[in-house]
Amino acid sequence: MTLFAAIRLPQEILFGKGQRHALPHIAARLGKRALLCTDERFAGTPVFADIVKALEAASIAVLIHDGVQPDVPIETVSVCVEEARTFHPDMVIGIGGGSCLDMAKCAALLLSHGGQLKDYYGEYKVPGPTLPIIAVPTTAGTGSEVTPVAVISDSERTLKVGISSPYLIATTAICDPELTMTCPPGLTAVAGADALTHAIEAFTAARRGTDPLLAQDHVFIGKSALTDHFALLAIKLLGRSLERACKNGSDEDARADVMMGALAAGCAFGTAGTAAAHAIQYPAGALTHTAHGLGVATMMPYVMNYNRSVSVAEMAEIGTALGLDNANGSEEELAVAAIEEIRRLFAAIGITRTLADLGLAADKLDWTAEQAFGIDRLIKNNPRSFDLDAMKRLVRAAYEGDLAASAI
Repeated sequence: MTLFAAIRLPQEILFGKGQRHALPHIAARLGKRALLCTDERFAGTPVFADIVKALEAASIAVLIHDGVQPDVPIETVSVCVEEARTFHPDMVIGIGGGSCLDMAKCAALLLSHGGQLKDYYGEYKVPGPTLPIIAVPTTAGTGSEVTPVAVISDSERTLKVGISSPYLIATTAICDPELTMTCPPGLTAVAGADALTHAIEAFTAARRGTDPLLAQDHVFIGKSALTDHFALLAIKLLGRSLERACKNGSDEDARADVMMGALAAGCAFGTAGTAAAHAIQYPAGALTHTAHGLGVATMMPYVMNYNRSVSVAEMAEIGTALGLDNANGSEEELAVAAIEEIRRLFAAIGITRTLADLGLAADKLDWTAEQAFGIDRLIKNNPRSFDLDAMKRLVRAAYEGDLAASAI
């Protein structure tokens, strides 16, 4: 028997129009005091006011922290936690984009175990369960509502850092596509492209085997039968609806597809992990100060082409999930068509085509490659191995926009 699978998910996932109205009932099962983490923009909306009013009507005391900033600077987490200590919350609710959900995870961690965030950088450093977390995303991209990782910015480090532990998985994820209806086209595109990249990298991740200790020693363990299921669902939904959602934000069906796609992608990569596109984005993003989703999506076609020689079957399945017709073609031709369709889709929604367009300086190419090559947890997850020269060639190909050169 060779079938192997592993997956870690919230206790409960609710998806659908209006599901945010279940929040008071879910919160009431967890306690009477809730810390809400959100950003200033969403805190000022009528929808947020209604959510708070509904929680309070359910006899839940609420402390609002609306100071969440993009990429969660580490010092802002300390501010949130100090505000909340004397409140003694029973749960933490994150409402907003991925940064709001990551702030909720970090706050729950420090309120439960103390110390400093840097004590928990890496995998499996969280010693035990945290306060229950309820994740309510208002964007469709990061998948943080179902993943075991929180990403933060540490001013002492050039690159963003992650805390990865199954204990950081939300108790409940509530995904209501109505909350994404006012998301502007640019953010819809970048977030959705991030989700599609998550799904592709999870589906093409290295298959590491069936060692019983693999998932006990590592949070991200490569592809498996269950993560493949979620990844292909995400690719199908995002492939058919992301462009529509960007062009017409009031298209409810497209919004639902994109949010479900982001959720499914999170279910996939939360166990399988991501790979080279993410490794390159970390240094490239640090230098260009551009959105994470924009960077990983810029890299994705080049990384797919680099991996194609060892992942033809997976690339062909991606093509099928994207709805490409290959009745008379070979698996190789379908794989090539899949890469071209990802390039076309990303161009159609405004994703930059090259690292040069992203703003990366030519004299930083080698540094970017060296930094990316050093992120072992991502590089070892890539289906095709790297040496430093290969990484440098890939980065240069993506800078120059030479897709053919990325396969060398």
